[in-house]
Amino acid sequence: MDKRNNKLADMYAHRGYHDKPEIPENSMAAFRRAIRYGLPTEIDVHLIADGSLVIFHDEELERETGVKGIIEDYDITNLRKLRLEGTDELIPTFDEVLELYEETGLPLLIELKVNRGNYGPLTRAVAERLDSYTGPFALQSFDPRVLLELKKIRPHFMRGQLAKDFRKKKEGLPFYQIPLLTNMALNRLTKPDFISYKFKDRDNRALRRRVDKGGTTEASWTIRSAKALKDAVKAGCIPIFEKIEPEDLREILGIEEKENGND
Repeated sequence: MDKRNNKLADMYAHRGYHDKPEIPENSMAAFRRAIRYGLPTEIDVHLIADGSLVIFHDEELERETGVKGIIEDYDITNLRKLRLEGTDELIPTFDEVLELYEETGLPLLIELKVNRGNYGPLTRAVAERLDSYTGPFALQSFDPRVLLELKKIRPHFMRGQLAKDFRKKKEGLPFYQIPLLTNMALNRLTKPDFISYKFKDRDNRALRRRVDKGGTTEASWTIRSAKALKDAVKAGCIPIFEKIEPEDLREILGIEEKENGND
């Protein structure tokens, strides 16, 4: 199936439809809750030391698990000993999440998290796993090298460039990369199908030129209030949201809880 023929979904629950502290981000409980509400979901994938693909946002483990260390340095056996945010939830594998979503028909927005220059092995491992996945999905990354690799090895996969105004927070980038990544200067080479840009930074002229004049699809992250969600929808963005109550979703997006969904 040529997944680039499928447009992005109208919204995505950021790292699952989590509800802290009981339901951690990027947990199976958060993904089951998203499915219960019929929500497409954004997830983050890392390639760890033994070649496994796991779902987790940060490079550092400490914020979510209380344990110091870099996630890429772990194998799956040791990673499964950790728990998320003081709950009984484990760090999910990519396989577990794909198996959960595959029969739902709900789209996944999959962010590839590059560390120590591993964009090639990470991209290839994700692509090979998705070759047998039958559900709808799109891929995105802050690292343009991921998009270049996807363009080469899986040009039919829908791919998106993540970006924000790195001039506000440099994230340890070399000075020369800050304008390049802020203004998505490599898009001419990577040719993304969509752009995921930080909502608070969306007045960026390079973004507006590509979206308003060039017609590129725009997703906005991370929406964290009902007002911001309304503003994003009104602006024609695809919201990637969290911390928004079900009643607000019902009002703004028409989302209803499914009676027979998983808890």
